[in-house]
Amino acid sequence: MAAKQNVTVQQFFEDNAHNLDLKPISGKGKLKRVIKEPTVNRPGLALAGHTKYFAFRRVQVFGNAEISYVKTLSADERVKRYQNLFSHQMPCIVFCRNQKPDKELLKVADKKGIPVFRSSLITMKFINLATMALEVLFAPRGTEMGSMVDVHGVGTLVKGDSGIGKSECILALLERGYSLISDDVTKFVLLDNREIVGTSPDLTRNFMEVRGIGIVNAAALFGVRAIRQNKRLDLVVTLEQWEDLEDVDRLGMEENHIEILGVKIPHVVLPVRPGRDLGRLIEVAALQAKLKRTGYNPAEDLNAQLKAKMQINVKKL
Repeated sequence: MAAKQNVTVQQFFEDNAHNLDLKPISGKGKLKRVIKEPTVNRPGLALAGHTKYFAFRRVQVFGNAEISYVKTLSADERVKRYQNLFSHQMPCIVFCRNQKPDKELLKVADKKGIPVFRSSLITMKFINLATMALEVLFAPRGTEMGSMVDVHGVGTLVKGDSGIGKSECILALLERGYSLISDDVTKFVLLDNREIVGTSPDLTRNFMEVRGIGIVNAAALFGVRAIRQNKRLDLVVTLEQWEDLEDVDRLGMEENHIEILGVKIPHVVLPVRPGRDLGRLIEVAALQAKLKRTGYNPAEDLNAQLKAKMQINVKKL
């Protein structure tokens, strides 16, 4: 289930300080302020006094246009404009191009408890990058029980009851050169309302629990090729005991799906019994899913050939 995001200035700063080259100028103790809209705003019209449609719930960005305008005003007039501007409960202000805010702004902002940052980026580049960063922060999120691995570029989530053999399957895939995204618990984020990206909780990243052995570090055992930070989810594989399945799919004519964060993901159920190479079966399931994305379904191809053959035989009668 998607979790509603509550993004603070502190989270925005900590997650993007490097990419956006954000440096705090004032208001470090006020970073708990909430950003309510996933985009930014340039407050030029509001500075000029027109605040009817002022998008104050967004991160406010000062560029050359805003800074050059306020420089034309007297100190007393700037204070009045800032007081009018900051009477709206905006989350924070960012000055681009390493511009320094005047002392009047810092004084009013500090009084209102509004954090002020600056960035070396040019204004438009900052706006583009900050908008994308905010979209990620505001994106719906969820958690699924299961291990995720990248198999031939197909992000595959392996689910199943505890002890059924998920970790053994993942180890077999890592030995074959594939990459671990997460073990046991996978976090997902919905991007652009259409693409689900999975990643690991920070604390357990690169680690796996293997019954009888304990905790292993996939990167230390198999090398850096065996891990990756995140991956788009393309396939869900559920492991189930053979005897618990009423019917085992033998043809694959119909594609089943499972819904995660409102998006339907192809779903395959693999029966588990002694002697089956589940790692190899998951590898084939991933390749099959990749093939189907190109529009080719081997079951439908075989069915079409059988029908054609039957029609030829009927005509001969």
